[in-house]
Amino acid sequence: MRMLYLNSKHFAQVADCDELMSAIERAYDLEQSGSYAMPHRIHLEHQGNTLLYMPCFLNSVFGTKVLSLFPDNPKRGLPVISGLVLLHDAETGLPLAIMDGAAVTAYRTGAVSGLGIRYTAKSESRVVGLIGAGAQGFYQVLFASRARELEKALIFDHDRAKAEAVGKRIELELPHLKVKIAGTVEELLAEADLVITATPAIKPVLPDQSELLRNKSYVSIGSYKPEMRELPEALYKLIDQILIDTEHGLEESGDLITPLRDGWISKEKIVPFGKYIKGSPAARKDGETTLFKSVGMALFDLTVAESIYHKALNQGLGTQLD
Repeated sequence: MRMLYLNSKHFAQVADCDELMSAIERAYDLEQSGSYAMPHRIHLEHQGNTLLYMPCFLNSVFGTKVLSLFPDNPKRGLPVISGLVLLHDAETGLPLAIMDGAAVTAYRTGAVSGLGIRYTAKSESRVVGLIGAGAQGFYQVLFASRARELEKALIFDHDRAKAEAVGKRIELELPHLKVKIAGTVEELLAEADLVITATPAIKPVLPDQSELLRNKSYVSIGSYKPEMRELPEALYKLIDQILIDTEHGLEESGDLITPLRDGWISKEKIVPFGKYIKGSPAARKDGETTLFKSVGMALFDLTVAESIYHKALNQGLGTQLD
């Protein structure tokens, strides 16, 4: 029995943004048709650290992502997120591949956001603002730049060195984008028409001021626990609906739990993205403020992992393990 091992360098060699956004769109098709089996992800906390265990079954493959989030790892010179994705053949149960879990997470989260931007952001969006320069930062800008014809990226992080590191990578790998390190969130909002929040914040990272938030497209990916929040009350008063990538988020994210509990938005205004993209939404109007909220699910990981596996196999990339 042979398995394929794919690390982050292998991912960089084979990953194609458009193909991965198509894999995410396939995941939404599967979700709407019910052609999958996926329990709620197992979420364990211990001494401030987090273990996520995310299994999912398709007709062709099944797999599990095991991910750890250790917030103090940067002090040790180690990444916050690490883990593995195990991919199996659905007919025999035999393992097909072992993959770098952080790489799967980075690319699939970027692809989820990119698809959200493709369907919700203004077609004329040219400036993206990224709040949070962590492990997701570069990939969010990468996929946003494939979803819209961006010209400029503004980066803000309380740790300016992290913002500068992401900015340098964008300049190196996406040379068509001008990069600016914003000194404040307000400075970023003054220029950006597309705003991505990718932080572990427990208090909103955006100002609670409607005049600064209006007429922009927002993608929020950071809040995946009830106590975590990135978005202020004022934003909910500007939007007609929240598009969510998975209904599990209603139980997991503080950016959904808090506004529903406190009456900032009604549940009727929360729309599953899978239903939205399969319907016939009216053309987006100028001046509209939109919000796409993502918490992620194993179905996304599995469709991306399967896509990467077959492409790597066809190209003879990766390490074969006996």
